[in-house]
Parts: sequence; structure tokens; C-alpha cells
Amino acid sequence: MDFQPSAKSQDVLRRVKAFMRDAIAPVEVGIWRETLGRNNGGDWTRWTVDPRVEELKEKARAAGLWNLFLPDEKLGGGLSTLEYAPVAEETGRSLLAPEVFNCAAPDTGNMEVLHVYGSPEQKERWLQPLLAGRIRSVFCMTEPDVASSDATNMQATAVPDGGDVVLNGKKWWSSGLGDPRAKVAIFMARTPDPAKDRHHQHSMVLVPLDAPGVEIKRMLSVFGEYHEPHGHGEVHFHDVRVPASNVIAGLGNGFEIAQGRLGPGRIHHCMRCIGAAELALELMIDRGMARTAFGKPLVNLGGNRERVAEARIAIDQARLLTLYAAWKVDQVGSLGAMTEISAIKVIAPNVLQKVVDMAIQIHGGAGVSHDTPLSAMFAQARCLRLADGPDEVHKGVIARIELAKRGFAKG
Repeated sequence: MDFQPSAKSQDVLRRVKAFMRDAIAPVEVGIWRETLGRNNGGDWTRWTVDPRVEELKEKARAAGLWNLFLPDEKLGGGLSTLEYAPVAEETGRSLLAPEVFNCAAPDTGNMEVLHVYGSPEQKERWLQPLLAGRIRSVFCMTEPDVASSDATNMQATAVPDGGDVVLNGKKWWSSGLGDPRAKVAIFMARTPDPAKDRHHQHSMVLVPLDAPGVEIKRMLSVFGEYHEPHGHGEVHFHDVRVPASNVIAGLGNGFEIAQGRLGPGRIHHCMRCIGAAELALELMIDRGMARTAFGKPLVNLGGNRERVAEARIAIDQARLLTLYAAWKVDQVGSLGAMTEISAIKVIAPNVLQKVVDMAIQIHGGAGVSHDTPLSAMFAQARCLRLADGPDEVHKGVIARIELAKRGFAKG
């Protein structure tokens, strides 16, 4: 196996770095500080999108740095998972860059679902506006009243009724729900069918967010922050009726779609974690060399040099494992790379959390303020240890596969 980026990947990476340096970096801090200064709290009805973000998106699209995550040559960057990996890493150094390149979750996963599983009608109505960056989307899976680490616990329902499907249930941690540009959600719910096994009892349904019966209840804070204008919300569905044509790939196929959706997306998340960890290490070293205490640079005190070395080792290990997972997905698909995908989903956020924690420590009080991106990066890392399956679930997947290799039945 060869992880050397292709000529195409290197060219895209070079252009992404230049765009981030010349167009995003000069305005990013100002955008975030102005957003924080609005003080709208959890009132998503007052949230607005900074016009500079839309201007950056137009520039990125004009530069051909658009939908880079999508392997389709006509609709996206035409990069394989492995080719996109270093690009995703670079965008992880910025909280703004993924959106600017139209490569931000949950839109990326939703676009992948529609690209692979969507009907021509679904692609025309929803995929095309998403690819164009005209709208944003939401993915509704996690529920407040059950342990969502086991997705079969879902209580929300999608029940066929004539030519329609009727949706009921509660969802939360629906990322992007507060965005004024969010127009559609992919709603995953139970479609009970005694003739099918437990993994064919769920469906994914496209739901316009302005459909009757869709009620946004509130935005949820993450360590006290509401992440305006994106947000993570709780939304209830009360007898929401949509046409059966809104079901993606047929009733009962929700789990199959979920596996296809989450595989590449987890690699994107993990590579962005590695990019963020690289930034945290750079900030840690710069701070450690710029500040002096007890007659020495901070980096020479309290084992900080060892921490720098530990960070470098951990980041490089995580990168190699993620590149291997990306290579394997390209070779055998997400289902054939379940061990590797689960492994990086555990490793990468934990490495980011560890490195950011060390960087915060060497920054002192500044590290937990908005004067640096470290507190936001720490929250990102800690949340990713829960999102798309908690660490424990992924370790369980790995253990189950390893036991099966030795001929032991599932426990």
C-alpha cells in the first residue's frame, strides 16, 4: 500500500492551503468574535449568517475548491477517500474552512446519501441545492429518551399510510438545525415490519423543515456555547406527513444507508482532528518558547518537552492509521473496513483531546478563553468521542470482529 498523495491530491492541497492562508485566515478570527459578540444565546430565530462566509464560499467555488469530499468528477472534487484525506486534514486547522469549501458535516454525509441512494427526483430537489451551497441540511438520528448508542432503540417511527409516510418522534443533537439556511432533514426512524430482521426495521426519510408538524423545540449548548449560526437542536415530529417518494432507497433500508453514510464521513472527521491536533501542537510550542517562568522558557519546565514528543508520536500514529483506513475503504468499501474505521474513530478524537489539553495547560488562562481556538477545539474533540457512536461502541465492534476471527460466536 502507498499513502503518497497523488499528483491531483497534491495540487488540490496546495490550492486549499493557499486559499486558507490568503482568504480565510485574515477574516476568520473577526467572524467568530463578532458571532460570539451578538449574544443571541439559544434563540436560533435571531441567528444570522455572516455575509463574509457566503462571499468566501463564492470565491472557493469560483476557484474550483468546492465539494472536494465527493469522489464524483462532475459533481465534486473527484478525489478518492485516500486522496481527500490530506485535504481534510488541512481544513481541520480552521473552524471555518470546511463550510467555506462546502465540505462540512452534516451536509457532506447527507449529500453522499443522496448521491448514492437518492432517486432522480430527490437529487433534483435536494442534492443539487446542497451541492450548490444554496441550502444546508440536518441529520436526525439521536433521540433524547433512549440510549442512542444502540440505534435499534429508536422510538421515532416512519409508518406508510397510502401514498404517504407519517413521521412521529423526538430527535436531538440534530446538528445544523439552527442555521437559517437549513431547509431539509434526513429523519431516521423505525418502520416496524415483522417479516424483516432487526436491521431492516428502520428507514431514512427526507423532511422539509417547514413541513406541518415539525417543531424545533430548542438549541442545546455544548460546554455553554450554542455554536451560532449552526447549532445543535431538539426537534419533535408530530404526525408529519410526507410523500412516500421522500423515503430514501425504500422502507427498511435505513441501516444499510447509515453504514454507507458514516464510513467516509468518519474518515473526514478523523483527518480534520489530526489537522486540528497539528495546530494545537504548534500553538503549544510557540507559547512554550515565547513565555518565561523561573528563568526558563515554559517548554523547558515541568516535563513539557516530553509532552511535545508525546504529541508528535500520537499525531503521527493517528494519521497513519487513518490513512490506512482511507486506503482500505477505497479498496474494499466501508463494510470491509469496519475495524479500521472504528479504530480511527476512537483514536483521532482522543489524540486531539489529549494534545489540546496539553496546549491549554501551557497557555494557562488564555487557553480556556476565546483568545485562542483551543477551547473550541477541545469541545470538538470531546463531542466527537460521542458523535457517530461513542468510543465504547466502536471498541465493541472491533472486539466482535476479532473474536469472530478466532471462531467465537457473537456475545
